[in-house]
Amino acid sequence: MLTTQVLDVERIRAEFPMLSSRMNGHPLVYLDNAATTQKPRAVIDRLVHFYEKEYATVRRGVYTFSQDSTRECDLVREKCREFLNAAKSSEIIFTRGTTEAINLVVSAFGRKFLKKGDTVILSTIEHHSNLVPWQQLCEEKGLTLKVIPVDDRGELLLEEYKKLLSARASMVAVTHVSNALGTVNPIGEIVKLAHEAGAWVLIDGAQGAPHLEVDVRALDCDFYCFSGHKIYGPTGVGVLYAKEKHLEAMDPYHFGGDMIETVTFEKTTFTKPPHKFEAGTPPFAEIIALGPAIDTIETLGFESIAAHEQELLEYAARRLREVPGLRLIGEAKEKASVISFVMEGTHPHDIGTVLDQEGIAIRAGHHCAQPTMRRFGVAATARASFAFYNTKEEVDKLVSGLYKVVEIFR
Repeated sequence: MLTTQVLDVERIRAEFPMLSSRMNGHPLVYLDNAATTQKPRAVIDRLVHFYEKEYATVRRGVYTFSQDSTRECDLVREKCREFLNAAKSSEIIFTRGTTEAINLVVSAFGRKFLKKGDTVILSTIEHHSNLVPWQQLCEEKGLTLKVIPVDDRGELLLEEYKKLLSARASMVAVTHVSNALGTVNPIGEIVKLAHEAGAWVLIDGAQGAPHLEVDVRALDCDFYCFSGHKIYGPTGVGVLYAKEKHLEAMDPYHFGGDMIETVTFEKTTFTKPPHKFEAGTPPFAEIIALGPAIDTIETLGFESIAAHEQELLEYAARRLREVPGLRLIGEAKEKASVISFVMEGTHPHDIGTVLDQEGIAIRAGHHCAQPTMRRFGVAATARASFAFYNTKEEVDKLVSGLYKVVEIFR
């Protein structure tokens, strides 16, 4: 009988230089992984080595270094294809991040194929990046925006979702994992129901890809996107997966070098995907360094990562409930990585400030998810978010810091 491999967290932590840092005189306890993750030495070394020894532009030069850079980027595109189990590497578009990926779909697909009177369905717990672009498109084209409600645990009400699908639904755009609550949405069922109703589906995977194995072919989603910096890679690079048929039908929304076939003053023709949607010089150094980030995750294995992070999450929930006046926000049955909370008589920013003085990094605010905050009757929360390199000892330090918050503000 196969058993899940237990992560050697101390060995893993040794590969992340930032984790040995100190903040305000204390060893760093980094619990802001939903915002961005720390980088393994393999990613840092690859980036530095490329800049020092291999740096040359991509898809433009016939000289050796340029050809090598191009080949390296192509290899990472294939690695991203494998990471998501896409059918073809040409279905992988490099973007600046999840936000740009969603805006690309809104502009290049939504603007072309959604018609006046169509319905766009989002959920209550979306990040602003998967809300505002669709909202603007709805205003521009006369579309109707509908919202899937959530219950008091932060779980989508699927029966209400089914009702919304009956109203000329054309696009469903939902998060895989809520950045504010940690709720893992049942995206398989969401996609299946949407397709049965004739709607397309985009999945915002910014918080899903770092923690959960993704198989876009099994999901059958039309679009899936994530950011490199949230999966232990560099900033400034993201990935959009889109089905080949959609990419072929979509028009580019950015124009410039390397996405054209021919240009005259009378007419321009465009190259095929993926380069059709990658105008200008891409963030090729960051793309190349994304490779070792994916290698890091795949070496550890999603099963082991999920088991470790789930154990941490459950331990943290138990410990935080011990703190007087603390209330957890969003206690869905299926959660990943994130624990959000408020404390009686204390603003989340004050919580974050006190913890900062103890060397503990969390997020405090609305988490770019104001509708989520309103649903739970709060203006903001404090949020601790975990990665595979976090430990129970760090959770204990968090709890000790929260007791200091209680001493100061009560």
